[in-house]
Formats: sequence, structure tokens, C-alpha cells
Amino acid sequence: MNEPILAWLQNWYESQCDGDWEHCFGVHISTIDNPGWHVSIDLSETEFEGLEIEYKLEERSESDWYSIAVQKQKYDAGGDPSKLTLLLERFRELVENHRQGTLTDYLERTYPGRWKLDVEP
Repeated sequence: MNEPILAWLQNWYESQCDGDWEHCFGVHISTIDNPGWHVSIDLSETEFEGLEIEYKLEERSESDWYSIAVQKQKYDAGGDPSKLTLLLERFRELVENHRQGTLTDYLERTYPGRWKLDVEP
């Protein structure tokens, strides 16, 4: 995981583009008025189509928080202004653990009791 996160995300996005996927799905990064970041990544027609992670807000203070969920075939994450890298890194961890065959172990360590996978990892 030494590749810079934006370069990695560009490569992941490009690997999903098949002439069809990119016309309906994609990666969306925006700011929110809390203030903070919102990251939404479509997982339809990817290896994560059957994954669900229940929403949970991790809040240390009003200015130190983030949340991650996978619902309705979308990775949906938000966080305070300092959390964009964390939100993208958590997505990379999902993908890399899937590639390494360690997805279920990763999910149980990182999201204990909050995940469901309807397809083979």
C-alpha cells in the first residue's frame, strides 16, 4: 500500500471501466457543510456487489469524526475536514484485502458484527 491514495484510486477506477460501468457508476468526492467530506463509490457490477456494512458514526468530538457504510451497492463515507485520506484508505483496504483473500478476516477486525457478504470473498 505504498502507492499514493489518489494514484491508487485512479487505477481502481480505470480497472472498473469496461465501456459500460463508467456510464452508470463511478466515484464521487464532495464537501459537506458540517464541514467535511463525503465519498460515494458505486460497487454495482464489482466484486463488492453483495457486501453490506452497517452505518456507524465514530465521533471523538464535534470536529473529529467519520462514518463508513456499504449499503445499496455503494461505499458511503463521510468525515471531518481532516478525514478524506482515511475515507479513501478504508476503501483501499477493502479492495486490497479482497485481492489478498483476507476480506472476511479484515471485515471482522474492522467492522465486527456490522457486515454481511452475500458472495464469495
